Amino acid sequence: MPESMGRTGRLLLERALTVAARRAAAPGGLRFTERQLYYETCRVLRPTPAPVRRIPYSPAPPLRLSRFTEVLRGIEPAGLLPTPAPATAGATIGGPGREPDLYAYGLPRLLICQDRSIARMLLANQVHLEAGCPVLSAEDDLPLDSRLVSALERAEGATVHVLHDASPAGIALPARVREAMGAASVRVASLGLVPRHAQALRLVSGRRPGPVPLGPLPPGLRPAEAGWLAAGRFAEVAAVPPARLLRAVLRLTRGPRPPRHSVWGELRELRTAGFLTWPDA
Repeated sequence: MPESMGRTGRLLLERALTVAARRAAAPGGLRFTERQLYYETCRVLRPTPAPVRRIPYSPAPPLRLSRFTEVLRGIEPAGLLPTPAPATAGATIGGPGREPDLYAYGLPRLLICQDRSIARMLLANQVHLEAGCPVLSAEDDLPLDSRLVSALERAEGATVHVLHDASPAGIALPARVREAMGAASVRVASLGLVPRHAQALRLVSGRRPGPVPLGPLPPGLRPAEAGWLAAGRFAEVAAVPPARLLRAVLRLTRGPRPPRHSVWGELRELRTAGFLTWPDA
């Protein structure tokens, strides 16, 4: 879409933004960030034809962020979260007003997001409750509180999940988290993004003036992905459609689901469960 547009072009962009907001909130009235709405608007403006959806590719954005921001000022879409202000470290868990003995329990899993806006979006959509997993922001909560690290160590097999962009800084974040953990024997796992995720999902990607110097890379990163990053390419977690992001985070953080029981099986268990169960005949 051309950068210089008249009233008709603005109206068309406002319409695309409105459609994008409706899609970002589906299903069930999800909350989403301004950056997520921008990427959803890009998908509205340039939809991917069905025959090429399985071809890995990360296209450039069809709309400048500055133009999107200008048009958004006159619209208040439902579900849009306000831009978060920087928080003090530990504000997401165990902050003022929380239970003083919170850190006395074992913590089996923790999610750290590179972007505080994404962390806030996940919290607004109750991911921390559904997954039983606190959500923190690397911008606000690193280094981790030593009491939080101790809580992770008390839970056998605890995992710190890291959600980051496909960028040099994002790729390096899991190593930063491991370093922040010190000598703690806690597993740190990357949820992505990595360049191959961005291409497989056909996420809109940006480009910085290259070449970009890269630090130590994780062993699982392919040479082609390292070249993609070195060329200045990057893709943000915010580019993933909100509903898809929530499903992926829940699937990867909450662990295996408990086995499903039949009604009769549950009734049989109640007879032998003890307190407040059926009396013996």
